[in-house]
Amino acid sequence: MINELMQCDCMDYMKTCKDKQFDLAIVDPPYGIGEDNMTGGAGKNKQWEKGKQWDLCVPNETYFSELFRVSCNQIIWGGNYFLKYLKSTKCYLIWDKQNDNRDFAESEFAWSSFDEVSRTFRMRPMNMAGGKIHPTQKPIALYKWLLSRYAKPGDKLLDTHSGSGSFRIAAYDMGFDLVSCEIDADYCRDNEARYQAHIAQQELIPVQEIQQLTF
Repeated sequence: MINELMQCDCMDYMKTCKDKQFDLAIVDPPYGIGEDNMTGGAGKNKQWEKGKQWDLCVPNETYFSELFRVSCNQIIWGGNYFLKYLKSTKCYLIWDKQNDNRDFAESEFAWSSFDEVSRTFRMRPMNMAGGKIHPTQKPIALYKWLLSRYAKPGDKLLDTHSGSGSFRIAAYDMGFDLVSCEIDADYCRDNEARYQAHIAQQELIPVQEIQQLTF
């Protein structure tokens, strides 16, 4: 099984990829809303408060063109921020954060290329296991939910903005091949440490069990 994290610009990597090299890309690119200067609800003095400025703007049209070229299907978090680059879809995937009446957003939207109805995953961010190492970190369970519904055994997966590595851990647990890119050296280091700590204590879920999973 392949689960590779590369410290690189995803644009440089995708230029080396063949057309439709990946069956499914699940990506979480910058939304352009300044999350790099926020704490993500995890308090002050976190390691990501270093003025990294990775969330100043959204990816350009070339990013989306390359993403669609190298993958057969896509799930794109923050899809509502990239509408000028995306075609219409009826299959929005929604993370309901159950933050009712709090200052934080109550949900996040993922655009998808699937011709299916919209679905919702419900989980509070503070329920994430292992704490946070990235301001936009998503739950491992969220990625397992996506994989159980939209990936098939044997699919090759791509992540262009790996961040905290939650997708890596979900792919490992469920037996998928995944290639991930992360341009920031600090996040790349912490991502790999989190992943290695996880695989040291977890057993692999057999691929044949994927379709039996429910969340």
